[in-house]
Amino acid sequence: MIEIRWHGRGGQGAKTVALLFADAALSAGKYIQAFPEYGPERMGAPVQSFNRLSDKPILVHCQVSSPKIVAVLDPTLIGKIDVTAGLPENGILIVNTPEDPKNLRKKLKLNSGKIYTVDATTISKETMGREMPNTPMLAAVVKISRLIDFQSLLKDAREKLEAKFRNRPEVVVGNIKSMERAYEEVKGEVN
Repeated sequence: MIEIRWHGRGGQGAKTVALLFADAALSAGKYIQAFPEYGPERMGAPVQSFNRLSDKPILVHCQVSSPKIVAVLDPTLIGKIDVTAGLPENGILIVNTPEDPKNLRKKLKLNSGKIYTVDATTISKETMGREMPNTPMLAAVVKISRLIDFQSLLKDAREKLEAKFRNRPEVVVGNIKSMERAYEEVKGEVN
């Protein structure tokens, strides 16, 4: 079983990205859980959402405390909250930032694990016309984790987005373009 924790701020799509990942994994025949951590959050407040993915039925129903993968949608959270809490030595951290993964490793004082970066904010601005880092980050997580097939993810995301934004095809096109770009632009560094 693989566990993922998504960090973001209210309004950035941390809950939505966990649900999109879950839908794509379910379509790929995986067992999946997706859930947010709720509290008195409001727009801009730190939020978390989670996924569990397995080839077998998932029998646990508690908070994720030791995720294999942590995705940070908002880099301003680094230093304000411990985004690496519970991340094992062989864990994967991916951050929405133009910063180089090696510099980020030094900044976070991480001696092990894998660190990846992708400038999801710029990608979303250029492909969707607004800052919405969730779908580019989803594509980056899929690329680095190889948990589900990227083409299957795109197909599933397109179907879900077309149903939700029936009268706004530009939203669908922008999200798909942002995912394709992030998939190509993610940078990594393994220690």
